[in-house]
Amino acid sequence: MKKTSKFLTTSSILGFVFLYAPIISLIVYSFNSSKLVTIWGGWSIKWYGTLFQNEQIIDAALLSFKIAFITSCLAVILGTMAGFVLARMGRFKGKMILSGWISAPLVMPEVITGLSLLLLFVALENTFGWPAGRGTNTIIIAHTTFCLAYVAVIVQSRLSMLDETLEEAAMDLGAKPSSLFFLVTMPLIAPALISGWLLSFTLSLDDLVIASFVSGPGSSTLPMVIYSKVRMGVTPEINALATLMILIVAVGVIAAMLIMKRQNRLNKELKE
Repeated sequence: MKKTSKFLTTSSILGFVFLYAPIISLIVYSFNSSKLVTIWGGWSIKWYGTLFQNEQIIDAALLSFKIAFITSCLAVILGTMAGFVLARMGRFKGKMILSGWISAPLVMPEVITGLSLLLLFVALENTFGWPAGRGTNTIIIAHTTFCLAYVAVIVQSRLSMLDETLEEAAMDLGAKPSSLFFLVTMPLIAPALISGWLLSFTLSLDDLVIASFVSGPGSSTLPMVIYSKVRMGVTPEINALATLMILIVAVGVIAAMLIMKRQNRLNKELKE
């Protein structure tokens, strides 16, 4: 048992080092005063000031956060509807097809998804005149398309494990279907909704391949700008930007964990 315990401890430590050592290195070098990323020149925060003066990066970051926020909200709404249908509507004609359509973006290569959406947008523009060119709207539609699949799977899984007696009790007490969903079902699946929203936000903010296909002039997202810059070599500005993004993500994850912990505690109190 001691040998097994030491092996697991060593494996865990090596795993954490492998995952987080590059991130820690990036954060440390974001405070490097030297312009050369690989040479340490002392501690400095000047690259953060330079970052906030770079209008291209700031505009791309604001656009990416805007797209990610809208995409997450749309994906949660549509994905919740799809997950609810798959989990609660029983067997119906076309359920397998619907399930396959929802699951397809999860396994489809991003290159294929991006190319197919590009061809779709071109065909729609030639036929109906909408969307007029590629830009922010086409990126939002494309991101929502594959993000709602993740939300649907999460919500479906949560609903399948949900105790339906709570909903039946609410119906026995006279709750209408709309009140039942918003006052009983939604609070119970809130952790799944939060997880789906955060996952959609992260996937949309991180996407490069699909956005490259469906974007147009003036709609370059942050990953596209970063990729265009790092092709010429990583600069301390990029390290500073990555550090700020890590900080934002960390705060979001901690907040979501606290909310889900509180929700789970409330659910246990309801069951008791």
